[in-house]
Amino acid sequence: MKYVNADLILPQQLLQEVQKYMQGGMLYIPKPEGQRKKWGENSGGRTYLSDRNQSIREHYARGLSVTEIAEQFYLSGDSIKKIVYGSKQI
Repeated sequence: MKYVNADLILPQQLLQEVQKYMQGGMLYIPKPEGQRKKWGENSGGRTYLSDRNQSIREHYARGLSVTEIAEQFYLSGDSIKKIVYGSKQI
C-alpha cells in the first residue's frame, strides 16, 4: 500500500472535515464492499484449489477409492471425503 498525502488528493473542505477527527496520523480507507477481491484471486490459489478439487471428484467418479486419491494428492482421507461428498465450491 502506497502512502499518499491527503493534501494532494482531497478537496480542502473534505480535508478539513477529516482533520476534525484525526490530525497528523495515517488513515486507512478500505475499498467499497463490492470491489474487494476474494481470498486467492490475486495469487491464483483459489483457481488452483478449485481445479484440484474438481480433479479429485473426477477420480472418485471413475471408481478410485478415497485412500488411493488421498495418497495421490497427499491429503487425508477425511479431506478427500469433504471434497467428494461436500457441495462447497471455492
